[in-house]
Amino acid sequence: MKKIGVIGSINMDMTVQAERIPLKGETLKGENLQYIPGGKGANQAVAMSRLGADVVMFGCVGNDAAGESLRKNLKEQGVDTSYIKTIDGVPTGLAIITVGEKDNTIVVVEGANKEVTIEYVKEVEKALLECEIVLLQHEIPQETIEYVIEFCYEHGIKAVLNPGPARPARPVKAEIIEKVTYLTPNEHEAVIIFGEGHSFEEMMRRYPEKLVITQGSRGVSTCSKDGEILLVPARKAKVVDTTGAGDTLNGAFTVAITEGKSMKDALVFANTAASLSTEKFGAQGGMPTYEEVEKAMEESGR
Repeated sequence: MKKIGVIGSINMDMTVQAERIPLKGETLKGENLQYIPGGKGANQAVAMSRLGADVVMFGCVGNDAAGESLRKNLKEQGVDTSYIKTIDGVPTGLAIITVGEKDNTIVVVEGANKEVTIEYVKEVEKALLECEIVLLQHEIPQETIEYVIEFCYEHGIKAVLNPGPARPARPVKAEIIEKVTYLTPNEHEAVIIFGEGHSFEEMMRRYPEKLVITQGSRGVSTCSKDGEILLVPARKAKVVDTTGAGDTLNGAFTVAITEGKSMKDALVFANTAASLSTEKFGAQGGMPTYEEVEKAMEESGR
């Protein structure tokens, strides 16, 4: 399989379980506090490595115990960590996650992830040129994302942008949408990017087989080249923790595209992988292997 690059966040997830998500101003009793490797970039890299891909991670960590632990974890998961940069005087990124009622809320402290700058990317450009496809997310500086997409476009490298977490203050520019190979927002992020005056069908028909919208339990959608809206329903799962499901889907989709699967087959594969990831606790801990995804697809007749 050809090499896949991930440029993105590397976080330590501080996860706590509660009976439900607390309301504003409310205090609830929590239990099972755990420190778990995370960050959308690192999660997606691990998801792809677990699926057998040749993955190289580009990003930054602090010169602290968390950074050392996260680098070690990625290496143990089979991810190439040669280009991860350690930054002095800046803490490793942190995500504070509350899990309850089969859902979660997340607060992210960017830390060393903000050091994934254009200057850093220029230091690793030679390694990027060895990649068939590059996957990015919105937990590193916006200008870096745009620079990388421009770089990939100019050098014929496929680029997947998972614009999460999307915020009105961080729009995806029209010229970036044109140059990225695939854009994979969830339904909430799609509204932020394209506005409330458009239906999902209108959005997808504007960017056939480029715009892929994930819709949680309803599945994932895109528009084929002939204008047909394609909806791949979600696989039924015994949900334990949804943390990392979107990252698993993006990683699996990227692997499937790199393998040369059709858009429909890539989305079925990705959706199956994402559903399997929800059946175990933790973002990376529940990510399936290629064999597990294939088995689940066979059992569900997909």
